[in-house]
Amino acid sequence: MSSSNNSLAMQRIVKLLDDSSFMEIGSLVTARSTDFNLSNTETPSDGVIIGHGQIDGNLVFVYSQDASVLNGTIGEMHARKIASVYDMAMKMGAPVIGFLDCAGIRLQESVDALNGLGQIYLKEAEASGVIPQISAVFGTCGGGLTTVSAMCDFTFIEASKGKMFVNSPNAIPGNRIDKCDTSSAEYQSKETGCVDGIGTEDEILESIRNLVCLLPGNSAMGGLTEECVDDLNRACENVSGMKGDPRFVLSEIADDHVFFETKRDYAKDMVTGFLRLNGTTVGAVANCTEVYDEEGKKSEEFANALSARGCGKAADFVSFCDAFDIPVLSLTNVKGYKAGKCSESNLAKAMAKLTYAFSSADVPKVSLIVGEAYGSAYVTMNAKAIGADLAYAWPDAKIGMMEPELAAKIMYADEGADVIAQKAKEYDKLQSSVQAAAKRGYVDLIIEPETTRKYLVAAFEMLYTKSVPDSMKKHGTK
Repeated sequence: MSSSNNSLAMQRIVKLLDDSSFMEIGSLVTARSTDFNLSNTETPSDGVIIGHGQIDGNLVFVYSQDASVLNGTIGEMHARKIASVYDMAMKMGAPVIGFLDCAGIRLQESVDALNGLGQIYLKEAEASGVIPQISAVFGTCGGGLTTVSAMCDFTFIEASKGKMFVNSPNAIPGNRIDKCDTSSAEYQSKETGCVDGIGTEDEILESIRNLVCLLPGNSAMGGLTEECVDDLNRACENVSGMKGDPRFVLSEIADDHVFFETKRDYAKDMVTGFLRLNGTTVGAVANCTEVYDEEGKKSEEFANALSARGCGKAADFVSFCDAFDIPVLSLTNVKGYKAGKCSESNLAKAMAKLTYAFSSADVPKVSLIVGEAYGSAYVTMNAKAIGADLAYAWPDAKIGMMEPELAAKIMYADEGADVIAQKAKEYDKLQSSVQAAAKRGYVDLIIEPETTRKYLVAAFEMLYTKSVPDSMKKHGTK
């Protein structure tokens, strides 16, 4: 009794993988429980199709829940199949991709099903930092199953049919689904920090294919490098005028102008994602003050300040890159911290988390200061003081404790406006200019914006063989 080739679960797998590359495993498995007349119900593959295949020649392991079988609910054998995919993927050093479409825990199997869900959690934890984990929500993903998607490194949700929630919208006190659909793809993408992208089924499958080709199959591969045909010395025109939207800058400096953004709807004041430089995959973390739409018009604007959500988003991304030996590039344009009661309650912990992530990462790290870089917010954004291997800056960058005008007002509080203005100019020259920082060794090189690609390619090429001695420390606590 094998899975139907016409099921949506199988169709999604076939569309994702290279032609004729999918090999199904465990197709004859069915539910084992006989309680509540379950033995009289057809359960082909126990509601989940598993196997392996290729994406552009790269080995991947896949599981896809079949909502046509008991609504895709998780039972004992269903969970065992998913756990077995993880076991094989870790042995082979290949990513796991899961398609979620499930009504929850199978009530007829109760504690057996709960134990099975726990086994999936355990396998995800064991695989974390060993192989990439990607999930896509094409139907319902609620309750405990949300943990399965949230524990993955990258998650996508189908825009119209995908639903992800811990508590359903109507179960939240003071809320109802028509007031605020907290399970919708849009809400989850903007508010939770778990979702990397939303779209149609075909768009999500294409995004997963592109993502897999940017990532190493496992943590032992030592990063990922492919042949580059783009001009390594290509000039990056007009990047200085677009420093507010780092997506544009990163696309300009990337091989073939390709930048893959992660968590794009969440904490938009911080941009994270992947690009290639001379064929090597690099992770990018960048402050964002402006967002432009497809027509080139400014659609959103933010203060150049670190927020709690932005710090958390960046910290998780840097930790992923460090686990998989992916070099990290930071684009700094920040002068402080977001002020607000809600932000204040989370900001210190988030700042510490990002500072720790950059400091502890032993992959090649390059910092590029494209705008303002003031105070401890600048230090947190991968300054040389916390471990950046190289620090570059554009000529008009500002680096210092705070804006010169504010510093002068504090130092000469009892003086008149003319004196304060004069002292601000002196402070700018002596303490806040990029030249002053370079003279002190905090910036290695001042580069013209149009030469950015050339210098970054050379920097990461030099750092390719970077090696850091193993520490006695088991792991940090942040």
